[in-house]
Amino acid sequence: MQTPKESIVAQAYDLLKMAIPVLNGFPRNYKFTLGDRLQNHLTDLLESYIEAVYLPAAEKRPVLKDVNLRLEKIRYLFRLGYDLGLYNSTKYQAFAQRIDEIGRMTGGWIKSLA
Repeated sequence: MQTPKESIVAQAYDLLKMAIPVLNGFPRNYKFTLGDRLQNHLTDLLESYIEAVYLPAAEKRPVLKDVNLRLEKIRYLFRLGYDLGLYNSTKYQAFAQRIDEIGRMTGGWIKSLA
């Protein structure tokens, strides 16, 4: 059974895995700007969660606060992709739900450190 910390890493991994095929399908004029930006943020998000799992408790909080900010940037970038018509509302809703769940888990993790 996964601990909550391992679960959040799995959630971030699944989000990245779900997003890559969609981002690769962007038209050329968005693939190398918005698509790369989103993929880099998602990869950084996953790496930050992995780091946070292994950091001592005293060092986790700043990393998780940075992760929270990165999540907000990702939310807006996915919203921009939807507003530009790069994917349908079903895909956008799936992304938004996963990001919200990851955000709730991150918030809980931050609170547990207080």
